[in-house]
Amino acid sequence: MGSTVNRAWRSCCTMWASYGLSWPAQDYFRTDVFLSASHQEVQAIQGTPLSATLSLVMSQCCRKIKDTVQKLASDHKDIHSSVSRVGKAIDRNFDSEICGVVSDAVWDSREKQQQTLQMAILEHLYQQGMLSVAEELCQESTLNVDLDFKQPFLELNRILEALHEQDLGPALEWAVSHRQRLLELNSSLEFKLHRLQFIRLLAGGPEKQLEALSYARHFQPFAHVHQREIQVMMGSLVYLQLGLEKSPYCHLLDNSHWAEICETFTRDACSLLGLSVESPLSVSFASGCVALPVLMNIKAVMEQRQCSGVWSHKDELPIEIELGMKCWYHSVFACPILRQQTSDSNPPIKLICGHVISRDALNKLINGGKLKCPYCPMEQNPADGKRIIF
Repeated sequence: MGSTVNRAWRSCCTMWASYGLSWPAQDYFRTDVFLSASHQEVQAIQGTPLSATLSLVMSQCCRKIKDTVQKLASDHKDIHSSVSRVGKAIDRNFDSEICGVVSDAVWDSREKQQQTLQMAILEHLYQQGMLSVAEELCQESTLNVDLDFKQPFLELNRILEALHEQDLGPALEWAVSHRQRLLELNSSLEFKLHRLQFIRLLAGGPEKQLEALSYARHFQPFAHVHQREIQVMMGSLVYLQLGLEKSPYCHLLDNSHWAEICETFTRDACSLLGLSVESPLSVSFASGCVALPVLMNIKAVMEQRQCSGVWSHKDELPIEIELGMKCWYHSVFACPILRQQTSDSNPPIKLICGHVISRDALNKLINGGKLKCPYCPMEQNPADGKRIIF
């Protein structure tokens, strides 16, 4: 009989554990009561009334199971609510049809659109150093790309790969050969390359001291501009015997100089070669992510109000969109009166009082041959306004 009760008890504990529950410590003494149950109490489990002790234990078990089930149901309700909101957010923020936000006049033809997109992807691949992928795209898309287009990207990536391996030779050779043009750009690339080479010699310890002193002659052309930095590097020679790592000049050995030289070279080389630091594709994609929701809203408003002719110019958007300082490439002016971006046919006009409005706004504000500035009470002759070119 004892073995039968033990098996029943183990089955109960197994069922209890399947719910992720553990038997409370304060109820352990009841385990002995259950295991030492009499034949009459075992019969109670099989259908006869339970004893007071077993009734108490079973009621506590049922209450804890009920509480656990309610907690699981509550947690599941919260999870289900969150999951349902994800689907609604996707439906709200993603629209499968976005062609309507682009004016039909932007592209001359579908073939022109496809060719422009392929060239943007190709330039992005070359600029990111994925040369094999770019070559494969040229073959599969039948794009005719000459060597003059590829050469700047090939040279740029070759030098950058060397810099990533801490090889300054190709970059120094390129900077020396383009010294005059770099000086016209007020670039300090060549000096930074020589400085990094000097620091590499310093890192070699006292054995490289004479070689470092000899290499310092390369700083002579830059002494009038970078005098302070040259003085710091020459002062570090005093601590070369003791080790630069524990000297006030330990910052010269920081690995961040390599990341800085890569960034400086990319920026100055792209300026010299007529390339953008970031590929047009990546800039367009980032700008589109910001502008697309605004364009979708204006599209909905235009459809609701049945507006036509709002997007009348090929090279401008129907609404002003703030893309942030990173996307500022050239100055534009939007008329504060008509809320329209100025153009060659509607240029900005500076009034005598100093305020600037568009020519269309000026013509609409003329009353009786006189113009009253919309921002100040000064009256003036409309002919005294002067066109501004940004």
